[in-house]
Amino acid sequence: MLADSLCAQTAGKDLAAAALERTAHTVRYDGSYFSIGYPNGDVPEDVGVCTDVVIRAYRSLDIDLQRLVHEDISANFDRYPSQRIWGLTSTDRNIDHRRVPNLQVFFSRNGEALPNTQNPDDYSAGDLVTWMLPGNLPHIGVVTGQRSEATGNPMIVHNIGAGPKLEDMLFSYPITGHYRYMPLHTAD
Repeated sequence: MLADSLCAQTAGKDLAAAALERTAHTVRYDGSYFSIGYPNGDVPEDVGVCTDVVIRAYRSLDIDLQRLVHEDISANFDRYPSQRIWGLTSTDRNIDHRRVPNLQVFFSRNGEALPNTQNPDDYSAGDLVTWMLPGNLPHIGVVTGQRSEATGNPMIVHNIGAGPKLEDMLFSYPITGHYRYMPLHTAD
């Protein structure tokens, strides 16, 4: 059991490091629909949204969220909010993995859903957090192992509109989800 815990901590640190690396990229915030390849498809490297920070961080660890989310939503379409929120009747491997509500279901089903708390010590490197921004806009980011000097809160890598940034924003908006996800299998 201790070995599993250490493995999870290492995987979390690897994901946090991959997310931090994303902050070195110039990315214009663009939530447009793109037709992309499959598997391992990506929008143009100079554009992206909050989900693309997460997708690209996992991809750098050889984990293809596009494929994994597509396979899970294809097998379990009724468990996802695609019909309720977007009126869809089938999957769309170009965008399903780029939607925060879908990632929330995916991480809950395939990873570990953790409590949403106001205790900064409950959030570990590599954890994924979702928020609801003003205007009912869902958002996602990656917890890093760095702490804010001002508040002591874990710093978050996210893209809220100005490209991937490292910021002290964990408790800036209502938290709607807290997840840990590290699959056993990797991208093909």
